[in-house]
Amino acid sequence: MSRIDLNDLDAFLAIAREKSFTRAAAQLGVSQSALSQTVRGLEERLGLRLLARTTRSVAPTEAGERLMRAIGPHLESVADALAAIGSLRDTPAGVVRISASEHAANSVLYPAVAQLARDYPEIAIEVCVDNAFADIVAQRFDAGVRLGEQVEKDMVAVRVTPDMRMAIVGTPAYFERFPPPQTPRDLTRHRCIAMRLPTFGGLLPWEFEKDGREVTVRIEGALTFNVMAMGLRATLDGLGLGYCQADLAAPHVAEGRLVSVLEDWCAPFPGYHLYYPSRRQHSAAFAVVVEALRYRGPTQRAP
Repeated sequence: MSRIDLNDLDAFLAIAREKSFTRAAAQLGVSQSALSQTVRGLEERLGLRLLARTTRSVAPTEAGERLMRAIGPHLESVADALAAIGSLRDTPAGVVRISASEHAANSVLYPAVAQLARDYPEIAIEVCVDNAFADIVAQRFDAGVRLGEQVEKDMVAVRVTPDMRMAIVGTPAYFERFPPPQTPRDLTRHRCIAMRLPTFGGLLPWEFEKDGREVTVRIEGALTFNVMAMGLRATLDGLGLGYCQADLAAPHVAEGRLVSVLEDWCAPFPGYHLYYPSRRQHSAAFAVVVEALRYRGPTQRAP
């Protein structure tokens, strides 16, 4: 038996319920002749008569009754599901899944997510913190957040922060014991706290730039962590020099708990971007999240 078209079954149900080709045709927005041809073709493919027709009435046969009971509820469920999915185009609702690094999740995503939870209670946002590069397509994320230089060229990228800087910091007590470094090469004589991040395939290199000169220092510290928060905590405890995003260190520098060094070697680099694989057919919920995160310059951010 050839495959049955769902539209043919929908046409049959409309006639059987209305008991009229005229009313069913008006309901479906087709001509009576087209509707009659559709049902006739369905009956031929099934090898069964589904409707008993007279000049005055239409009624389902026994086979038609059984088909109505069997498929009616399922087609209604399909229609309801399609309507619910269709509403996502216009109404900000549903789940949006985002993969992000630890720092991006805390500094960029959480403030926006907290506000969205208040403004759009029908949107459910799932943030997965992962310092490795997640395959957002394979793992069924709607988007990811990474540094601009790390985003693949075939992705749509939306800037969500200004340019960023790294900072080299230590406690005042640490610098009473060890003279502050004057150049990146001086770091080899210091106790440095290393970071092992899967993004870099090993220990995070400490990268510097000044007057067009780039220097990379490979750190092998007595302490190594795989999350920035623990590295910063060890730095605050005076256990060595730390290398972290400048915004993480800034409050501690402002309050005198940490001292920043080699600032003239810490050049800016592209900040975080939200990235995703296609510009087409995104839900209204996803569009709201994108606009909430979009960077609008130093004096204006999305609400």
